[in-house]
Amino acid sequence: MAQPPVPPDDAEKGHLGYAQGKSSHEMSEARDEISSVPATRSTPKDGEPSNIAARVLSKVASRTDVVLDPPPDGGWRAWAVVLGGFFVVMDTWGVVNSFGVFQPYYTVALNRSPSDVSWIGSFQVFLLFFIGAGTGRLTDAGYFRPLLFSGTLLVVLAMFTTSFCTSYWQLFLSQGICMGIGNGLLFTPSMSLASTYFDKKKSFVIGIVSAGSVPGGLIFPSMVRQLLPTAGFPWTIRAMAFVQLGTLAISAVLMKPRLPPRRAGGLVDWSAFRELEYTFYVSAAFMSFWGIYFAFHYVAAYAEEILGMPYSNALDLLLLLNGMGGVGRVLPNWLADYVGPFNIYIPSAFLTGLLMYFWIAVSDTAGLYVWTAFYGLAVAGIQGIFLAVVGSMTKDPQKTGTRMGMATTIVSFACLTGTPIMGAIIRAQEGSYEGAQVFSATCLMAATAFGIAGRVVRTRKMGHGAFAWVKV
Repeated sequence: MAQPPVPPDDAEKGHLGYAQGKSSHEMSEARDEISSVPATRSTPKDGEPSNIAARVLSKVASRTDVVLDPPPDGGWRAWAVVLGGFFVVMDTWGVVNSFGVFQPYYTVALNRSPSDVSWIGSFQVFLLFFIGAGTGRLTDAGYFRPLLFSGTLLVVLAMFTTSFCTSYWQLFLSQGICMGIGNGLLFTPSMSLASTYFDKKKSFVIGIVSAGSVPGGLIFPSMVRQLLPTAGFPWTIRAMAFVQLGTLAISAVLMKPRLPPRRAGGLVDWSAFRELEYTFYVSAAFMSFWGIYFAFHYVAAYAEEILGMPYSNALDLLLLLNGMGGVGRVLPNWLADYVGPFNIYIPSAFLTGLLMYFWIAVSDTAGLYVWTAFYGLAVAGIQGIFLAVVGSMTKDPQKTGTRMGMATTIVSFACLTGTPIMGAIIRAQEGSYEGAQVFSATCLMAATAFGIAGRVVRTRKMGHGAFAWVKV
């Protein structure tokens, strides 16, 4: 006669507790397998589970990932990671966005064309983004700390070697390649790590972290402006390196991973490209970044060459451009948590493209200051929301680094070629900036179109009309 059911022992309770949070499909499979087993119970052998239920539930648990705790959405540890990421972006994008102070200086000091000099800055941004696929996946796999230490070493080393450079190829290797690799080891891992600590505030937090480029874009150009005439080029660069070393050391103390490593999976999550909204969005991001850095590299040169402004005054425009990014990055990302990041990206791209067309009509110093302020606000909306959109489309938090890295790798080619192309257009037009301005503006309008296409796909998947106003 069949024996009555035996209550589970402590080990079985542990398995049952572990299975909580598994999918309903997996639990249904477990129940079906349990129900198909006769009620009789044989005497267990040494080392075997006490009953069939434990074996089945162990099987379910073994073929799924560990149940993840929900993001804390706050707390001192989460905000410490945000602060650490803020310093990382300050020392990476803050320097990248300050390349405009070096563009006219290198053009004169090295006697090279603006297009040649642009390759240094463009290659730096290219590598920052290009190795994102690798660094993002390594972050998901649990290697954030080695990436942080390696990136810090390379960034500081690059700045010190730049201070000794006297030729174009030396600057290209140190400031373009070495610094670009170091920045790439730091940026995507830091952004993805911060996003794993938040859910409801994710876009806002990404905006805060990305706003680190604002103090960086103010501090580093100001250091160049004040120190270059008195201390000279070598010690100006070394002073910048010491600032980076100190702030990145703080980041190393504050930033620690929350999620367990995800060992399985390749370098690229190819399934993302089967989601049309992701494909359309990364296309939009490519077109955006093909056009937006023209102003960062050339607004100071434009002020000098076209409007006749002194070099020191022309640098004020770059400070204004970077300074306006504080409001332009944080406020749109805060709003994105309520209306959706896609709904912020599209108008930001359109407004930035429209302003780039308006630059053609600017003909005096006052007008250029006004234009720079508005452009700084608009373009910061793109820069701040870029990865927030990717994060909103990534449902598995353990794939956040991978998908963000894939997006940054794609846009890296836009960053590599954008400003050199526009520099070549300026040279082909014998110093006129109009053709380059049109190229930049048209890229941003194309980005707007791709962004709209991605939003249409997303809203239809949600069961709404193509242009329905929903959080997306």
